[in-house]
Amino acid sequence: MKFKATEQILKIIKNKEQIRNFGVIAHVDHGKTTMSDSLLASSGIISPSVAGQALALDSMKLEQDRQMTIVQANVTLLYEKDGKDYVMNMIDTPGHIDFTGRVTRSLRAIDGAVVVSDSVEGIMTQTETVTRQALEERVRPVLYINKIDRLIKELRLTPEKMQEWLAKIILDFNNLIDTYAEPEYKDKWKVNIQDGSVSFGSAKDRWGFNADVMKEKGITFKDVFDAYQEGGDVKALAEKAPLHDAILGMVVKHHPPPNVAQKYRIPKIWKGDLDSEIGKAILNCDDNGPAVMMIVNMTVDPSAGPVAIGRLFSGTLKDGQTVNIIDTKRQGRIQSVNFFMGNQREIVHELAAGNIPALLGLQHARAGQTLSSVTDVRVFEAIQYVSEPVVNMAIEPKHPKDLPKLVEAIRKITIEDPNLVVKINEESGETIISGMGVLHLEIATSLIGDAGVQIITSKPLINYRETVKGSAGPVMSKSPNRHNKILMRVEPLDEKVAQMIRTGQLNEYKDKKEIAKTLREMGWDPDEAKNVLKFDPRGNIMINGTKGVQFIQESTDSILSGFEDTMKEGPLTREQVRNCKFVFHHFVPHEDPAHRGLSQLGPASRRVCTGVMILAQPQLLEPMLGVEVRVPQDLIGNVAGVISGKRGKVIDMQQKGVISIVTGEIPASETFDLSEVMRGQTAGKAMWNTHFKSWTPVPNSVLPTVVSDIRKRKGLAPDPPTANEFIDKE
Repeated sequence: MKFKATEQILKIIKNKEQIRNFGVIAHVDHGKTTMSDSLLASSGIISPSVAGQALALDSMKLEQDRQMTIVQANVTLLYEKDGKDYVMNMIDTPGHIDFTGRVTRSLRAIDGAVVVSDSVEGIMTQTETVTRQALEERVRPVLYINKIDRLIKELRLTPEKMQEWLAKIILDFNNLIDTYAEPEYKDKWKVNIQDGSVSFGSAKDRWGFNADVMKEKGITFKDVFDAYQEGGDVKALAEKAPLHDAILGMVVKHHPPPNVAQKYRIPKIWKGDLDSEIGKAILNCDDNGPAVMMIVNMTVDPSAGPVAIGRLFSGTLKDGQTVNIIDTKRQGRIQSVNFFMGNQREIVHELAAGNIPALLGLQHARAGQTLSSVTDVRVFEAIQYVSEPVVNMAIEPKHPKDLPKLVEAIRKITIEDPNLVVKINEESGETIISGMGVLHLEIATSLIGDAGVQIITSKPLINYRETVKGSAGPVMSKSPNRHNKILMRVEPLDEKVAQMIRTGQLNEYKDKKEIAKTLREMGWDPDEAKNVLKFDPRGNIMINGTKGVQFIQESTDSILSGFEDTMKEGPLTREQVRNCKFVFHHFVPHEDPAHRGLSQLGPASRRVCTGVMILAQPQLLEPMLGVEVRVPQDLIGNVAGVISGKRGKVIDMQQKGVISIVTGEIPASETFDLSEVMRGQTAGKAMWNTHFKSWTPVPNSVLPTVVSDIRKRKGLAPDPPTANEFIDKE
């Protein structure tokens, strides 16, 4: 069956109209992976008898143990509809917010998304997040409402009430499309029951239908209701209306083939010249154009090494071909071109545009990079992640001889998960890993353990950020030899501009005129808009405000080195700085270049940036996490008590059938023992998840303690420095 399927797929793949690239996205626990099992079973990839329990796409032991998807899984299926065969390239993505980076990257490779929602819980925070991300990438969503049996068994709804309940979920989903889709797609992409862009079912029981299946098979909600009553036959329902027909039928009908999707997706995700030869080839998904591919995910095969998986937008890739990694200006040779059948990789020797190849042999490739057979191609737009690492942990091998093994294990994990940040503390020599949350770090340390390295870990520590509340300056600092003066002022940077810097929409590689135009449109002074000296990736900016000063060109790099050092370590606690706008106001250099080198201007710049920040009401920011708790109604008070007892607040409470959903926010620093406290207060009946929400000022009531604790931990004096230590009078 499988061999036949591979051969068939390679024949069909030549016709773009018969390809669909889609992903499965959802809130955690809403049943994506169980649904994906049914799709695999329909293609003969796993045995139908275990579909729904096999969680075949959760190939990591850790995923099966924890019953959650951590990495995205790629699979290619064959599906027949109306006598025509289709190749379905599917990516199953994680629902847990700690792994949202993987969802974001996967969206770049696909043109359509099946959004899975639990029938009782409806549209949840994470459903909203993943749908918004899909719409931002111009990926068309369709809706699958899962666990319909809960409406009958738990909520005891009649067929009529079921339809009312489901209509409300569809309305909520369409409101998301209204809110986040671009104007021309708002109406086109809304889902409705009549055109079959909404399916209903139970992934666990393997049945599903939409309007098209209902017409064809003569099924109604009453049949579903009857199947779950005493004497009802759920198996017969699954035979009459198998889930895969509903889902894959919906994908074929509503998701575009790659040659159609690329025409409207490319202008959003690739900012090169669309009228150039390369631009036209990418827009038209041309097999004969230059090969251009974006890598969205990396995995490391124990025997074959790194595997680069991504979307091939134009051209054809073959075994043995040399390609350019555009971002790093390196070359690599493709050892073999593969694609996925189930979770197995099959060697296919060559693949054309519109597909999702898996390439072996590219040792230096990484997720997010652009590959091409030519060198003069613009890279794809940077992928915008929803959250950033907020929790740190120090790790070291239990046995010093295992250090090389630890380094290798970390290298492998960071290839596969670019959202895990690893730093070596040069002073102490310890390895620090930063993740999206405690769970993210737990998974990383488990993977290191699986690689056969015993490690010792520190307690998780929270990352903080520093910024300024007011403005200050210009103030002056002199160089160590007292021969050069630098004057600087600072003010808070508008969040929107800071966010554009962090996501790479504003960076040094952009055309200066383009940058100035963007900033002017955002209300900036034209002089400042055209004099940007540096975008700091943490969301800070340095503007050149000097007028007619000598030696400025050759001194800029030295001055910027001091600015960059201060952005890495702010004055309060030596944590990273965000959302600050520095204006380099004036410069009095020494005539002799020997007196104004890096060793003089670097320290002067660092001192003036630090000093002016201290005068501008520096602020310490902590990561605030959104928390969503599902709990029986009688325990709402206990959950609210847990949240408020941890410096948090309850924002909303909703009744969803027998379960209540409490939404709130809690500072990340208060969540380390959240599991034990929540379990204790709810007798283990609460289920919850947290997600990064925002950076918020540490309240004055705890600020002195937090600042002094962080400083002591870093071996600094408990009190922050004063501005006089950095600023010089004339």
